[in-house]
Amino acid sequence: MDFNAASPSNNSTPLSVDDIVGKRLKDLRAKRFLSLRALAERSGLNINTLSLIENGKSSPSVSTLQQLALALDVPIAAFFESEPIQNAIVFTQFNERPTQFFGTTKMQNLGKDLVKNAVQPFIVTLQPGKGSGERMIVHTGFEFVYCLCGSVHYQVDERAFSLQPGDSLVFEAHIPHCWENRGDNPCQILLVLYPADEREKPGGEHFSIEVLKKELNMKVAVITDDGKTISQHFGRAPYYLVLSIEEGKITGREMRPKLGHNQFHDQENTGDTHNTGHGTDSASHDKHVNMAQAISDCKALLCGGMGMGAYESMRRLSIQPVVTDIQDIDEAVQAFIDGKLIDHTELLH
Repeated sequence: MDFNAASPSNNSTPLSVDDIVGKRLKDLRAKRFLSLRALAERSGLNINTLSLIENGKSSPSVSTLQQLALALDVPIAAFFESEPIQNAIVFTQFNERPTQFFGTTKMQNLGKDLVKNAVQPFIVTLQPGKGSGERMIVHTGFEFVYCLCGSVHYQVDERAFSLQPGDSLVFEAHIPHCWENRGDNPCQILLVLYPADEREKPGGEHFSIEVLKKELNMKVAVITDDGKTISQHFGRAPYYLVLSIEEGKITGREMRPKLGHNQFHDQENTGDTHNTGHGTDSASHDKHVNMAQAISDCKALLCGGMGMGAYESMRRLSIQPVVTDIQDIDEAVQAFIDGKLIDHTELLH
């Protein structure tokens, strides 16, 4: 990595490693609309420590960077790398494919840095018995798969498909699905994702390391009216129930008041409070930011229903939204901890 980047000032004094890390940390935090205090709560680090790092006055240890990377949901390399250049044309030579390994699963990105992530093409190599995991996957947009060699088993809702070389499959990606190499030999597929949300990470749920499942200590917020069941409407519900999870077990519960559509009614010129803040415009996002301030220390938000605007805002704030059809809070949270809670994005409005 080149740490001798030119300073943004008019002189040519190079930035130190501490300056680079501090600037990147500040940028990553700002893009997630997190205050220093909120990041301190998420990461478990002292707020003064974070301030010193951001100002280039302290050298963070690898352990500290790991805590920050987990809290911001980024790889450690993100603290040293500049923002990727977005290209309108991406040419990838056979022997220069960007490659990552998730366990023994090999993923090669054929569209790295493509503008807006509009199309996400991958070559995926699966060893026998490997696949997307136990839980069904749901995400936005469409999914296309083409079997190159070997065979791959796809389960889409209640239908099963065994793809042999030359076979293909395409479907709406909000339908729960999973896949696995059930053969005796490695298989290779061309996987193309067409996300509806350009902010969706390349690879979506397919290749994300299940950080939240593996992270045994975290806080999860639930939209509720009574503290026992999950509310069906994000905007109208008056409370968050925040559950503290330690070593994979629920150890604490805290009811927190939540801003709702009615609190913003006086700011609107319309009498229709149901539609207040339902959009994806900047004004609606600002309302969602205010509504989420009470749970800035939480990793996820479980809800029975919400608008697409609120869903996208939570993601921008690095709070994982999950729309569930399970009403009992304890049952839903345990399913989330186990990595088995399905995100029913088809219920978004």
